[in-house]
Amino acid sequence: MTSGLQMIDAHGACVVLDFHDEGLPGILHWGSRLPGVSDDDSRALRAALSRQTRPATLDAPWQVSLSPQEADAWSGRPGMQLRRDGVLLRPRWHVESISPSVGALRIAAADAEAALRLGITIRILPGGVVQVQQQLTNEGADPVDVDWIESILPVPTTADTLLTFDGRWTREKRPVVTAMPAGATVRQSRRGRPGHDAPSAMVATVGAPRWTQGDAWAAHVAWSADVTYRVDRITDSVTQIGGGEMLRPGELVLAPADTVLAPPVLFAHSARGLNGIAHAFHTMLRARPEHPLTARPFVLNTWEAVYFDHDPAKLRALAERAAAVGVERFVLDDGWFTGRRDDTTSLGDWVVDRERWPGGLEPLADHVHSLGMQFGLWFEPEMISLDSDLARRHPDWLLHDPRHLAHDPLLSWRTQFVLDLARADAYAHIFGCIDELVGRLGIDFIKWDHNRDLVESVHDGRPGVHAQTLAVHRMFDELKAAHPGLEIESCSSGGARTDLGMLAHADRVWASDSNDPVERQDIQRWTGLLLPPELVGAHVGPAEAHSSGRVTPLSYRMATSLMGSAGLEWDILGCSEDEIAAIERFTALYRELRPIVHAGRTVHPDLRDGAWRVTGFVGETAAVYVVATVASLEDARAERLRMPDLSPDHRYRVRVRDEIGAAAYGWIAPEWFTTGEIELPGAVLREIGLQLPTLWPVQAFVLHVEAV
Repeated sequence: MTSGLQMIDAHGACVVLDFHDEGLPGILHWGSRLPGVSDDDSRALRAALSRQTRPATLDAPWQVSLSPQEADAWSGRPGMQLRRDGVLLRPRWHVESISPSVGALRIAAADAEAALRLGITIRILPGGVVQVQQQLTNEGADPVDVDWIESILPVPTTADTLLTFDGRWTREKRPVVTAMPAGATVRQSRRGRPGHDAPSAMVATVGAPRWTQGDAWAAHVAWSADVTYRVDRITDSVTQIGGGEMLRPGELVLAPADTVLAPPVLFAHSARGLNGIAHAFHTMLRARPEHPLTARPFVLNTWEAVYFDHDPAKLRALAERAAAVGVERFVLDDGWFTGRRDDTTSLGDWVVDRERWPGGLEPLADHVHSLGMQFGLWFEPEMISLDSDLARRHPDWLLHDPRHLAHDPLLSWRTQFVLDLARADAYAHIFGCIDELVGRLGIDFIKWDHNRDLVESVHDGRPGVHAQTLAVHRMFDELKAAHPGLEIESCSSGGARTDLGMLAHADRVWASDSNDPVERQDIQRWTGLLLPPELVGAHVGPAEAHSSGRVTPLSYRMATSLMGSAGLEWDILGCSEDEIAAIERFTALYRELRPIVHAGRTVHPDLRDGAWRVTGFVGETAAVYVVATVASLEDARAERLRMPDLSPDHRYRVRVRDEIGAAAYGWIAPEWFTTGEIELPGAVLREIGLQLPTLWPVQAFVLHVEAV
């Protein structure tokens, strides 16, 4: 392998790799394209970016490699950590080959003495997202313990601010902004799922992160379980960000000839703030062959309508009312299977409860289909109740340490335990139950729930999260392969598993168990940093939110739902005539505007007053903006709303779509808002904008912008 530069250039982005005679290459640049750079520039580019010349630290010049170790003069966190017979391995990689292809490069490296082989694939995906994925093979005669394999890329030292996330149940995706920490810093999720407090992504910015301005570099670990996010701000090196799967000691052991493919880590750069990061990830996801191609149906889910109180006559009536108001997918939630009267029992017994449903679920499923709606059903396949026929028959199927399970109530969470789907017999049983019901009932949609963390998970005497996660992914894929057209939603107590690893298998996510639209404004906004709105379930609940007790106007709840894959989570049999009329108008408005919302570029204009929440969806010739407040405004005269993503070459008609109801406002009510319509050149809307009304707290309206 000769030294030199290799460049990957695709989808408006590029990666420049610096290969040396020995060791893995370093990354000299990733992000915006570099027009005019050629192989002849190798020497000059190295000289421009070199750290030092000989003799110096360790008597060798260096750049941080794709997987840095101490031997690379790297004092940050090693790129990987491996052990054989308890002894730490110190790989000395020799690149054997590089295989370029369109938009990608695969590096094959080996360490003959350590009997290890490493493959690294770097690919630029649509949207300019850089995917780095590593594959490790044990070519020795003894097992290798894998402590971690992580992928990192450099960001400029001028990036002085770090954005990550935390949260809790019903308040996921809370942004956390800090100064760039010194040294090697790690944030981990150790919940067996990313968790409500998951870091979700790591974004480095120059100055405070803004939606419309500034450079930003993001990393996301596409894995549905325990993860590590890392930043290395080392004083004698370029800052690195990235991460990988978080493995417990002994969890991943490579037997001789075994290979592991580490989860991909995705990186995105934007020169247009966080809006650019979101656009990169949305473009990547929308380009996937498995991305939903049909219009996202308007849903009614029965959970907040009936909870566990399943009455076939009432649910039949609810389905009829749903169809009448424009619902397109009717989903029967928890409570339909044998013995399930509350959340303390029966998980794992996926047999229809004949006491509640004497005729089975066929009459309801057939009726829903006859009304022109899809039929969906709730499952929680990864979980098991001790009070269940399955647990009594197979107590050894639990993903817990059997030495402690019988006498340690701390392992219980929401009165449920975890089923070891990495066991072939447990997997086959659960798959068979779901497969049979999907086929017999003609189920179109599964709401797949996951309502607890994985604690002290043990599979075959080892930590079991890694194997469990692979089994879950496989079951998603095999169910969908067996039933073409079946869609599956990933719900995990709401938004505890909304990573892009899960989105490689699921068709949408449930962003939060909170239907409080004030909380949802931010939950959906930050979930949208990675996921486009068509993949994010957002439902209208009752006036009083079950998770917070907050009472909000129906128009506000509808406007918030419009920002995602919309639906209802509400007993609409008890609605007034006025509410039913409003729901009918809303379902029609959703069907009209979803081609824009679910295909446009998601943008968040920067407004000074923190009470505003504005989300736009901008297409080639049309846009939709949801304008909302979450608190009282600071000023009597509000700000102007500028729309910088509109084309300056078009003239636009802006209409207030008040089908959902009018927003309440105070002192300032500009003419365009009270008349409900205005026509202006795109340049004016971009540069000057529209004077916003002084909305009362917790009010919202929808703007429909069309080129004329």
